[in-house]
Amino acid sequence: MIDRIEIDPRRCGGTPVIRGTRIPVAVVLDQLASGEDWESLLKGYPGLTREDIQAAILFAKASVEHTEIVPATTG
Repeated sequence: MIDRIEIDPRRCGGTPVIRGTRIPVAVVLDQLASGEDWESLLKGYPGLTREDIQAAILFAKASVEHTEIVPATTG
């Protein structure tokens, strides 16, 4: 699932984004933390899928657990 997250220094300054989009993982997490529900996120970001939201959450979880994260890279 983490393969849905990519880090590319040429895209959004290397910020982790949802693969194939310019939607930063942090934006998804901020929206969820603000109380936004998944349906609103999906409507607000048409390129976003449920799997992308799950991947963003798993990416954050791995980050706080200090789990090694190997996101997809493009290049």
